Amino acid sequence: MDPITDSDVRSALLRKVIAEHVANPHTLVVEEMGLARGACRVDVCVINGHLHGYEIKSDVDTLRRLPVQQQFYSNVLDKATIVVGQRHLDHALDVLPEWWGVRTVSRGARNAVRMELLRPAKLNPSVNGMDVAALLWRDEITTLICARNPDKAALRGNRAALCERLGEVYSLAEIRTLVREQLKRRTHWRGREQP
Repeated sequence: MDPITDSDVRSALLRKVIAEHVANPHTLVVEEMGLARGACRVDVCVINGHLHGYEIKSDVDTLRRLPVQQQFYSNVLDKATIVVGQRHLDHALDVLPEWWGVRTVSRGARNAVRMELLRPAKLNPSVNGMDVAALLWRDEITTLICARNPDKAALRGNRAALCERLGEVYSLAEIRTLVREQLKRRTHWRGREQP
């Protein structure tokens, strides 16, 4: 049988697991969504009432970057799921926190990619508000700050300072909700027009 590649897994994930999200007009599905200003990318992120990221590790991938990816995901995402080939399953279970979901992939009949839910994703207990706010563009951050603090001095500083200021005028729960809603409202994503 052919080895299962990242492309095989991604296609199966979009078709079989999150197809209802792709079709839902109130949900945004983004592939290769950047975290921490591009320091890390989420393979597939579903944005609805939560930010749910899916990290794909096929049998032909390595887990070398997984500890760093896990930290970035833990700072930002409400839920995370690893979609992993059998070769990496034991190692993934050893290094990932319990709140991460786990799906396994294998070859089924007629060489098709099979996906099996091993552990459902739970809510992340340690989201960082500043890291969530950093998903926003500068003008989106300043608009939110102005809604609570019309003083122009509040809009000075770099993006990190503005994210910190956002955390001063909004609670973590508010930031999480506002960011999800703003991401879903965008008509351009990394220079591409959304349908």
